[in-house]
Amino acid sequence: MTKFLLQRIRNKPLTIDKLEVHSFEMNIYLVKLCIDQDEGFVYGDQDKPERFFSCQQIRDVFAECTVKTAVMKHDSPYDEMIGNPDKPAQRMELPFSMAQPY
Repeated sequence: MTKFLLQRIRNKPLTIDKLEVHSFEMNIYLVKLCIDQDEGFVYGDQDKPERFFSCQQIRDVFAECTVKTAVMKHDSPYDEMIGNPDKPAQRMELPFSMAQPY
């Protein structure tokens, strides 16, 4: 798995085949990129996955990049806690718009 450094993305915009926004509770998002054969999460300065706190923040950071496909994945740990059936192995992907609001 590749570490995509946020500083490099800001300095040299990329062409991204697939951008995956992984949504967690409390408005925390991680971004996973697929570029050619490389796949991995975006890392910040502290050598930890970069946390994003809004969808708009993600759009702003990647505004200069060419994103071919963008999706959001959400995984909630609470289903099993309240007696819901097991989740499918594959998380559902929803389209994620990279378009800036007017």
